[in-house]
Amino acid sequence: MKSIKILNNTTIYTSVLLIALLFGVSCKKQLNLVSQDSITDATFWKTASDFKLAANALYQGLDRFGFEDTESDIAYNFPNSVSNGNLQVSQTSDTWTSSYNYIRDCNNILAHGASFTDADTKKYVAEAKFFRAWYYWKLMRLYGGVPIITKVLTTDDPALFTPRSTQSETADFILKDLDEAKNDLPVQSDLSSPDIGRITKGAALAMSARVALYQGTWEKFRGAADATQYLTTAVTSSSAVINAGTYALYNGSGAQSYRYAFIEAGDDSKECILDRRYARNIIGHDMPYEYDGNGYNPTRKMVDLYLDTNGMPINSPGSVFQGYGTMTSEYKKRDPRMTMTMIIPGMLTNRVFFPVNKVANYPDKPQRNPNTGYILYKYMSEDATANNSGQLGDASLFDYDKHLIRYAEVLLIYAEATFEKNGSVTDADLDMSINKLRDRVNMPHLTTAFVAAHNLDMRTEIRRERTVELTLEGFRYDDLRRWKTAETELAEDVKGIKIKGTTWQTYPLYSTAPYQSKTDADGFMIAETGRKFDPNKNYLQPLPTKEVAFYAASGHVLQQNPGW
Repeated sequence: MKSIKILNNTTIYTSVLLIALLFGVSCKKQLNLVSQDSITDATFWKTASDFKLAANALYQGLDRFGFEDTESDIAYNFPNSVSNGNLQVSQTSDTWTSSYNYIRDCNNILAHGASFTDADTKKYVAEAKFFRAWYYWKLMRLYGGVPIITKVLTTDDPALFTPRSTQSETADFILKDLDEAKNDLPVQSDLSSPDIGRITKGAALAMSARVALYQGTWEKFRGAADATQYLTTAVTSSSAVINAGTYALYNGSGAQSYRYAFIEAGDDSKECILDRRYARNIIGHDMPYEYDGNGYNPTRKMVDLYLDTNGMPINSPGSVFQGYGTMTSEYKKRDPRMTMTMIIPGMLTNRVFFPVNKVANYPDKPQRNPNTGYILYKYMSEDATANNSGQLGDASLFDYDKHLIRYAEVLLIYAEATFEKNGSVTDADLDMSINKLRDRVNMPHLTTAFVAAHNLDMRTEIRRERTVELTLEGFRYDDLRRWKTAETELAEDVKGIKIKGTTWQTYPLYSTAPYQSKTDADGFMIAETGRKFDPNKNYLQPLPTKEVAFYAASGHVLQQNPGW
């Protein structure tokens, strides 16, 4: 059990305010021109501890557990307006508002920390610079270029109407912040309890690699001239993380290490670069209760991406894929990550409401929710107390962390950025990246000779590996858009298990209309049809109209994204 969770530290400005209020009461009357009921610049920003308190608040905006991949083609629970092309323009956006609120806090810390030269203060100022990059990234990935604000604004500041930067300008700003932040951040090994979980140099480098890969591939597949510079940064930053030797894949649970990396056993492992941290009975979360109850289900698209145990795509000649004839046949002789991500029908497992005695699992009932027929296993705790929390109505018992940046992603970034930059990748590059992931699950290595011998495509295999390793972690929506394949992938029907012509056809839940008829010509269940994707507008989301109107009311222009 971790003794403290930095990101859930409630000792922020409100705590300082409480202290100020308590100590503002005195029996001795004296003239004091400093406000006694609020924290001001005259009473704060004196020591490194003040900057630490301020920086603590920035961790509150780190991403919580959610259903992000339902915005793509590899996960499904209910129709999603982002993935099915029905997103509408809205007046407000929580992402927009909260990100700029945090950016303001970052700017405030940076402004007050500019004159401090001691290492401790500079460390927390660097955290603020990292978080400014983090929150601008949250904006950029949805909206493209956004207004870049670098100071705390007053109500009459002309910078309130700063025009949008371009997407590449926004990416450059983010990368500059990360590059500067890394110089004053500690390395992971220098952190001691209770500071484990704070931002490190490795986090800044890994985030730089993520942003640079995104922007580099976004520009490459749209014919932009400066794609190579971003891909070079992605290679350089990911290489720096790899070569530092600070991080490693979690292997503490033997052959099941991939699965256990996402629950209690994987917390604070060497694979963790940045986590949203939780602590039992302090601040917990309601996953996997929500995942199990509402469904966060892999789709047919996701399931078919898993290779066979010989490293072959299942539709390739010579594959040892066992077909779909029975409820369990498609799980046999497959990449082990498949059965560490979803439950084999009939397999005895601990689940929510069954914390001690294992139960056989079957796909969720379509009468309740027309899902895909697959059940999530990734993120399913085996801790009896945690798994019972759904019945108790106490979400605080789920305490394992959400991995926001893990070492596996860095390895994948290195492989993809190298390939996209050079047009090829060597076996040595693959051995220091993708093949480390395959070694963990005892899968054959990806090599240039294997790809050539079996008439495969290296880009396709690199992307497959990324999707399989990072599935249901929220990356797919961004990947499809930066690869410029969303217009094809997201417009396809969402499908699930094969019903007709298999033993599923006799399973009672699927034996009556209309569910029996909701299949395609090959007998696969159709969970959602009629999806669309407009390439002229859906690659970016609309800016909130209140922000556009705010500019217009003062005679300024905040340019809306195309098509919206």
